[in-house]
This record gives sequence, C-alpha cells and structure tokens, in this order.
Amino acid sequence: MTINKHILVGVSGGIAAYKSAELVRLLRKQGAEVRVVMTEAATQFVRPLTFQALSGHSVQFELLNAEAENAMSHISLARWADVFVIAPASANTIAKCSHGLADDLLSTLYLAVDCPVYIAPAMNQAMWHKAVTQENIAKLKAHGVIIIGPEQGDQACGDTGFGRMSEPVAICERILAKPVEQCLQGLRVLISAGPTREPLDPVRYITNRSSGKMGYALANAAVQAGAKVTLVSGPVTLVVPAAIDAYQVETAAQMFETVMAKASDCDIYIGAAAVADYTPITVQAQKIKKQAQQSTIILQKTQDILATVAKLDKRPFTVGFAAETNNLESYALHKLHEKNLDMIAANWVGREQGGFDSNENALQVFWQTGQKTLEMMNKTQLAEQFILLCAERFNEKNTT
Repeated sequence: MTINKHILVGVSGGIAAYKSAELVRLLRKQGAEVRVVMTEAATQFVRPLTFQALSGHSVQFELLNAEAENAMSHISLARWADVFVIAPASANTIAKCSHGLADDLLSTLYLAVDCPVYIAPAMNQAMWHKAVTQENIAKLKAHGVIIIGPEQGDQACGDTGFGRMSEPVAICERILAKPVEQCLQGLRVLISAGPTREPLDPVRYITNRSSGKMGYALANAAVQAGAKVTLVSGPVTLVVPAAIDAYQVETAAQMFETVMAKASDCDIYIGAAAVADYTPITVQAQKIKKQAQQSTIILQKTQDILATVAKLDKRPFTVGFAAETNNLESYALHKLHEKNLDMIAANWVGREQGGFDSNENALQVFWQTGQKTLEMMNKTQLAEQFILLCAERFNEKNTT
C-alpha cells in the first residue's frame, strides 16, 4: 500500500487516453491520492467527468482558470505531487517538455514539479521512430525523466510496431516500485559507445551503422544503479545522460588511447562501441578525385581495445559486445574465450528487428559458466536488465 502518496497524472491527447482511466483506478486501489490534469485534446477522447469520478477530485485542464487558480494554483499542484506521470504522452507533449515549452497546464506543471517524472509515450509507430522524437526522448532521459515503454503491437491506425502505450498495470507497478536497485553502488564503470570514423581524406571516412543507443542506455542504467560512470563515445547524435563523465572521440586509435587511460581505474569495463577493425594505412592530404576505374585502399588492423583491457595487470571486470550476421553463438563464445573476457553480449544485426540504429534489441549473454537470453525489448529496459546481470556476475567473481 502507498498510503498518503500524492500522484499527479497528466493525460495528453490520443486514443490511449482511455487506458489512463484504468491507471487512475489502479493507483487509487493501492492507496495513493490521485489528481488528474488533461490537455484540451485529451478531453476530446475521454471526458473529465470520468477522471473526476475515479480520482475523487475535480480535473484541471485550463492553465488560466480563475476558479482553479484561487483554489489551487498550478504551482501549489506541482508542490503537492510526490510523483508526476504523463500517460499517454503524445509526440506533441513530449516535444514541449523536452524543449521547455509551457503553453498549457500539463506542460507548465512539467516545468514546475520537483519530483520524479515518468512519461509513457503513445503514438503512431512512424512518429515514434522519427529522429526528432528520439532526440526529444534522449533529452528527457538526460534531464532525469523515466520513460515507460512504448510497447510493440497493433495500433488504432492499422499499423503494427512500437508506439502503443504500456498497459496500466505495468505503469502502475513501475511508478510504485522501489527505487532502482543500487546494484553498482560505489563502483566505477567505464563504457565505450558508438562507432568510430577512420579517415581516407579530408572528406571521406570508413565507419559503420552504430548509433550508440545501446551504449548510452547502458551508461544511463549504470548511473541509476549507483555507479560512477565514464563514457567514451564515438560520433553520435545522442545527448549525454546526466551525471556522466563523457569523452568524445572519433577514430579507433583515439578510442583506444582514451579507454586505456581510464581502464585501470575502473571496476567494470563494458565495450559496447562498434570500433573499426581496420583503418587506412595512408590518409590522403587532399580529396581523392574520381579518375581511375578502380582504386585500392590498403588497410591495417586497429588495436584491440577489449583484448588489451583484459590483459591489464589491474584489469577491470571486462564485458564485450558482438554484433553478428551469422553463427552468433559460436562467434560470441570464440570471442569470449580468445580475449579472456568475463562476459559477452551478442546480438543479431541486419534483420528486421533490433541491431544498429534501432530503439529495440535482444541479447544473448554468455560468461564462462553460463548464459542468459534477454528477449527483444526497448533498449532502455534491456540496458537495465543487462546492468543487473553484470552486477550479479561481478559480485559472483569477487566473492569466489
């Protein structure tokens, strides 16, 4: 029971608004006191009277309502809340919050509250995958907002994909759950993320499809688990999560140098970056012109960051990643043993779901004495589960 817990529920416009009625009912059933604010668009999907009956309080949806302001101003309502959850959160509401706009009551409350904020997105799958929406989500995460969902499935418009609002039961459990387990409390975690770029000339470079989303999600999850996190990132368009010491690099050589400078001082190293295996021997000083019918580029191997970290005299608990298009398990196990890693997480790439530049992924995780499958899910949730697994294996190694 969450007796005397004040939960402010924000409902934005979208067909998923009907689910919020069940969320309010579940929260009240657990003993929470609930108040509801709606956007004007949300009132077109569910009438305020429904939420008034379920919450036991009048519903507010006007920013400049004289009667409401006299009874409880939006600042007082913000101070009242122990938790603020926006469910559903439309693409428009997410954009407003991420950019600090305050042109209605809900977005104004987002800026005014000083309590944990949860957002449960709900929108068409194409809108969810739009780059600008993902940038807005990244900004909110960097500001400490906890994102719940969205889930995959059939949508009201007829599309199928990620964008469905999480079920009320799942949202209720997440809101009322104990704080994230501090499984890495006091530990120093070093994470590498993103691609590298290997220059050919001042214009061109060799790179790969990595977006850095998995590595950044791991960094955020490690912070939530209590770790002091250092992030070494290749060139990506993501926002660095709050409370993280970040270093931006471009080439494999720069990433090697930066990681090795930090590795001996960390407890856990997670090599989630997609580091180039080869780099051009010669970088042309001027742009290469299109003249000959064929051109040959001679490449040389880059330094192996994972293997080098694992060979350190004072080595951290070393975790690798393997992105494969075939023979996933055999390649992952070979890499695990050949490089003397403590753990390795393997995932498929080049398929319809998961992999590079996707918001979802699945991992097959191996260690010397076991393995575990983490099914396809949002990378944020996947990162949380993976960090917990890392902590379990780390503690097991250091107590045996």
